[in-house]
Amino acid sequence: MFQNRAEAFALVLPAAVFAGVTFLVPVVVLLSEGFRGADGWTIQAYIDFFSHPLNRTVFVRTLKLAAMVTAVAAVIGYAAAFAIVNLPPKGKGRMIGLVVLPLMISPVARTYAWIVILGRTGIVNQALTSIGLSDEPIRFLFTETAVFIGLLQLFLPLMIISLVSALENMPRDAVPAARVLGANWFQVFWKVILPLTREGLVIGGTLVFTGSMTAYITPAILGGSKVLMLETLLYQRVTVANDFVAASVIALILIVMAFAANLLLKRLATARNKR
Repeated sequence: MFQNRAEAFALVLPAAVFAGVTFLVPVVVLLSEGFRGADGWTIQAYIDFFSHPLNRTVFVRTLKLAAMVTAVAAVIGYAAAFAIVNLPPKGKGRMIGLVVLPLMISPVARTYAWIVILGRTGIVNQALTSIGLSDEPIRFLFTETAVFIGLLQLFLPLMIISLVSALENMPRDAVPAARVLGANWFQVFWKVILPLTREGLVIGGTLVFTGSMTAYITPAILGGSKVLMLETLLYQRVTVANDFVAASVIALILIVMAFAANLLLKRLATARNKR
């Protein structure tokens, strides 16, 4: 298409400069704040961050909830994706449409809906009290359970879509062949489906894990100040304490955790495939 690389580079250069100026430079400046000290470059800000008990608790909670949401989303996602793939074309299109539909709704509206469901006068508490399982309303809001449910509902469609795409690219005769050879359904999934759909699992897992770590609206609404996560802690450090050094530390931690999750999922998928 191009006579030489110089022409291609000249066409790409304006977009690259724009992306660098508007995205890369601000990110680099922000992240560098965490390494600046009075005497030069230092990692003292990171040492101070992890030396605080509250910060360690928030870090562990964020990692735990993101991992739990990813694991549960993978289990539900495989079941839903396998059911969707085996539907007729017309039914498959409708089900995929239903899966994609929540992504078209604002996360704010979807999160506030859980207040109606999980509130003290919400649907769940009314059902529990009406059937006699509880004498008084149970506090679901502002707990890790509420944040977990909200994040799972928010990012589950991404896992399902990724796994549907992976299952559709899997050879159609792989599962019947394994069943004919005597494999039970657990063996079929563990030795056939999982290795052949590892790329979809890596993509879906990365999207769900990263999204769960970096989500702000859902933890802020359903968790409040009682269930702080790294994103809500970052927001507090910037808006309340005006502490951009701590914000830089948290931002870099989120970026490192996202890349580490992607590498770990790829490593697990590669190791499983070699076996």
